[in-house]
Amino acid sequence: MTEYGRGPGSEPWHPEDPLYGDQGWGGQQAAHGQGQYGDQQQSYPQDPYAQQYQNHQQYPQQPYDQQQHQQYGQQPQQNHQQYGAPQQDPYAQQQGAQPQYNGGWDTGQQTAMPYGAEPQDPYAQQPGGYDATQDYYGTPEAYPPPQPPGRREAAPEQQQHQQQEQHQHQQQPSTDWDPDEPQEETHPFFTGADDPAGREPRDGDEDPDDDGSRASRRGGKTKKKKSRSGCACLVVSVVLLGGLGGVSYVGYTFWKKQFGAPADFAGTGSGEVEVEIPEGSLGYDIANILRKKGVIKSSDAFVAAQNDNPKGKLLQAGVYLLKKEMSAASAIDLMLDPKSQNAFVIPEGTRNVVVYGEIDKRLGLKKGTTAKVAKTKAESLGLPDWADDNPDVKDPLEGFLYPAAYPVAKGSKPEDALKRMVARANKEYENVDLEATAKKYNLDGPWQVLTVASLVQAEGLTHDDFRKMAEVVYNRLEPDNTITNRKLEFDSAFNYLKNQSKITIGSKEIRTNPDPYNTYYHKGLPPGPISNPGMDAIKASLNPTTNGWMFFISLDGKKTDFTKTVEEHEKLNEKWKEQQGLG
Repeated sequence: MTEYGRGPGSEPWHPEDPLYGDQGWGGQQAAHGQGQYGDQQQSYPQDPYAQQYQNHQQYPQQPYDQQQHQQYGQQPQQNHQQYGAPQQDPYAQQQGAQPQYNGGWDTGQQTAMPYGAEPQDPYAQQPGGYDATQDYYGTPEAYPPPQPPGRREAAPEQQQHQQQEQHQHQQQPSTDWDPDEPQEETHPFFTGADDPAGREPRDGDEDPDDDGSRASRRGGKTKKKKSRSGCACLVVSVVLLGGLGGVSYVGYTFWKKQFGAPADFAGTGSGEVEVEIPEGSLGYDIANILRKKGVIKSSDAFVAAQNDNPKGKLLQAGVYLLKKEMSAASAIDLMLDPKSQNAFVIPEGTRNVVVYGEIDKRLGLKKGTTAKVAKTKAESLGLPDWADDNPDVKDPLEGFLYPAAYPVAKGSKPEDALKRMVARANKEYENVDLEATAKKYNLDGPWQVLTVASLVQAEGLTHDDFRKMAEVVYNRLEPDNTITNRKLEFDSAFNYLKNQSKITIGSKEIRTNPDPYNTYYHKGLPPGPISNPGMDAIKASLNPTTNGWMFFISLDGKKTDFTKTVEEHEKLNEKWKEQQGLG
């Protein structure tokens, strides 16, 4: 075992040795402090890592006088190089001479182990050497372990560059380079270096906290450079964000200057204009209609005002009397006022002949125009299949002009209003089971149920009256009714055929008129409805009372009295005659 501490094998004796795991190398090296080329002293330190992967080259101006000594045949004797110490005689070390120590570390000599020889104890103390247990790499002044001769030298041009690097950092202790450490960005924009490759920092950029590590000597980046890299990125980000914000502000200013708020009129307007809003119309639908009528200036202004008004979403379909050139906010306020609504309203129990006359007035048509349209175009107005086509029916649309509010604007056609009313009636009638009621009371389909509802609507005064009145109708239609012999005897039906509304009808006239709608003359129901019943009367006809009511009379026109027997009814009838002065 040599003073360097290596055993006969090829592996370094200490795991922390940078050459641990190396396969060894042949040839000889100069002892510690001895130059490689004879007695000539090497005047500058060498960076072993810069020479680690270079091929062995010799200085042409220096002789190579290192001698090889062989023992045991052809086995070469290896010398280990020491830097910075005088040249020692390798043979003197083998005889026990103490090697010279100058504050560095001594490699000593190692003699190759002959083939077949027993391996020596690497931890044994050699005469004249150092303690093998001492770590020769632990001192700050220690250089890295020697390299093979073939790897120590580089080309003269590279040596000159390496000498310059070593001269700049010869006063700084070296540290081992970690190959697992991630490499940093070397672009000069991020490093702040003058060198485009980012290899060397400028003299003024040296980090005061630099510990002289090999990373610093080999172009590694310092904390100051990292800080500069972060500052550069921050500056770029601020510039980009500032530019984007400036462009956005300029664009917004330009848009506001060119467009600004939606166009709108000022004030409450003047004149008068009728506007019809169809069902299902929403914000922009309503706005477009008003804009075309000249009420508002722009649809956007109306929608914005509608959103600002807490009740703006409550606008409904209908006909409105508005003014020309109104502000959007004023138009919404007026439309929310019931006084502005100019809808066409059909009260419950209204006969068709009255509806026709009102439509003529609304549209400014000749009297009788709508009635003629209803008669000639009845089949094209949307009546359901169950509508009776009995020739005795005076008006097939009777009962289908459903009581409600409708938009009937000037300039529209009568058939448009009639179609809208029939469609509404069909929709309402689909929500109730007229067919089931017809089967329950032995009627001829929904048409007769609607007829019963029209009679109830015409004769009753209140909701309670409607249910009792419906029971009276069903009881008188019973086959075993011997009191009236299945005759309804309703004055309202006779008034319908006469197109009148009389309370007092002479007995002779009412009992002798053979018109099919005269229920004093004919048994059963009239040919069709006699008015347009509301839903309250319709539902009462579907669910009548069951108390056995058979007669009814109203003494004051505000309250209806119901009786079950003829005797009770005659008493009330005599009382009524006295009030009318007919006694």
